[in-house]
Amino acid sequence: MSSFPIKGRGASSNPPNRFEEIVFERDIDWNDDEEPSLRTRVYRDKTASILSYNESPDVGFDVSVNPYRGCEHGCVYCYARPTHEYLGFSAGLDFESKIMVKENAPELLRAELASRKWRPQVVAMCGVTDCYQPLERRFRLTRGCLEVFAEFRNPVCIVTKNFLVTRDLDVLGTLARSQAASVYVSVTTLDATLAQQMEPRASLPKMRLDAIRRLTEAGVPAGVIIGPVIPSLTDHELPAILRESANAGARAAGYIILRLPHAVGGLFERWLQQHYPQRKEKILKQIRSLRDGKLNDSAFGSRMRGSGVLAEQIAKMFEVSCRKAGILGKGLPLSVDGFRRPEGRQLALFD
Repeated sequence: MSSFPIKGRGASSNPPNRFEEIVFERDIDWNDDEEPSLRTRVYRDKTASILSYNESPDVGFDVSVNPYRGCEHGCVYCYARPTHEYLGFSAGLDFESKIMVKENAPELLRAELASRKWRPQVVAMCGVTDCYQPLERRFRLTRGCLEVFAEFRNPVCIVTKNFLVTRDLDVLGTLARSQAASVYVSVTTLDATLAQQMEPRASLPKMRLDAIRRLTEAGVPAGVIIGPVIPSLTDHELPAILRESANAGARAAGYIILRLPHAVGGLFERWLQQHYPQRKEKILKQIRSLRDGKLNDSAFGSRMRGSGVLAEQIAKMFEVSCRKAGILGKGLPLSVDGFRRPEGRQLALFD
């Protein structure tokens, strides 16, 4: 278990998998140059389905597509880290260095949308990990899925913190002309140093703002998600992030309070000790004040926004800052009116 930050990684250890009884632990420190196991490894995910259905009332979507499991961005705070434990991996370094790739994602999606059982609706990319993480440059699975959405004109909403989304402006623009595409860019901080510490392989803040600008110029509705808001570390940046996002063209905004489920709590505490030891206890105290004395609260209704006086103050600051920035929308409306099944459209010529 490393006592020091590891270059290019958000986590510095592999905490025990809560489903496993056997734990492998190193007794020496390492760094990225000395330890080959820290290099990203890719595994084939032979899933037979690509659509995931969500029943949570506070997520904002019912169906999502996730071409990748695990995320090379390495955001230390990522609430999705514990999902890697279901695969037998750790929520720590494993989550950001052992990535499952669904190589047949576009083909599976095409079969789902072509089925007569499919009810046209907005699909989110992604509900768990970032669909534009670095491996997308190589595998192009997100682009392949977008081409399928464009083929059927089924609306899709993307959330990402990677400038790579601008690579696909052509497909997104085609979808947007049918009111079938929107993109929310996640901006956690405007401080490049802090961003590199927290989100080591994600795009720098200025590049994310540039992504909003380029999406807007291409006619693709864009918004900003400030997530997560970390009390006593990034919460004071809310007004500036909203102002800069609005200047870049963001038409809608949202925010999410930091969530630290399962092993993520320990990972974040270790990260604070490594990077901000003098502020650690204050930050943790503020987090607990939002979570009824705990580091995490999984209850619907409060898990995204927190509760208590501080949560109310953040909500008010967000509301006022949105109004001052000129961001009046909380969502980017999408439509299923243009949905079509290509084969049915061809047959219609002979009706």
